[in-house]
Amino acid sequence: MIPILFKIGPFTVGSYGVMLAIAFLTTGWLLSREFRRKGLQPDWAYTVVIAAAIGGIVGARIYFILEHFGDFLQNPLGMIFTGGGLTWYGGFIGGIVAVIWVVYKLPEKSMAILDLIAPLLLLGYGIGRIGCFLAGDGDYGPPTNLPWGMRFPHGLVPTDVPVHPTPLYEALMAWIFFAVLWKFRKKEHPPGLMISGMLILYGIERFIAEFWRLTPKILWGWMSMAQILSIVAILSGLILGWLILENEKKTGLKGGV
Repeated sequence: MIPILFKIGPFTVGSYGVMLAIAFLTTGWLLSREFRRKGLQPDWAYTVVIAAAIGGIVGARIYFILEHFGDFLQNPLGMIFTGGGLTWYGGFIGGIVAVIWVVYKLPEKSMAILDLIAPLLLLGYGIGRIGCFLAGDGDYGPPTNLPWGMRFPHGLVPTDVPVHPTPLYEALMAWIFFAVLWKFRKKEHPPGLMISGMLILYGIERFIAEFWRLTPKILWGWMSMAQILSIVAILSGLILGWLILENEKKTGLKGGV
């Protein structure tokens, strides 16, 4: 794999960072087009994307610190400013909180704007997973004899044994689910339903992918923390969707985005 693309003096440009940048630029561009389609200010899209990036980094760091709180107490500055240790679920939660806060400040209906953003989270996630694949950062799965098993001898976490290229599995699932929501976005639906769908589909994707990850199993000998949080995401999406549809039945109102 290619964890380091090139160096300019003391600065190192890694494939993971480049793919994250591509993810933010791509989702920002598509979101600006969606805003324009709905008669909203296209520049708001990049405000949302910047908020997601900052919130994601802060959330990932906080989650990592909470997971390693003992180490944090011994070396707080080192834990805060280390270059590693960015956990996806922390970034996901932090990014969502930051986006909700920014969208709430915009002079438009917040739920309708969040519906425009929802599918793009899956697209950006898939692009980010390609960064994990290129970096060989240890997100791959267990050893396999399947024809598409891959070695990562030059990865950040190297292995010479053929393993499941789990980031590719995740990218593929994320893009398929993105395509489903993206096709659905122009159909009439009550505000919030796209958010519900995103939570359900992302939870399904991550729950499945964890079976080909080497993350510690903490429940019943087979379930990881990510799978527990995936179930929370799925249930949250189902409850949100049910509440939205029940409210629509009572009010008889629809408000597509």
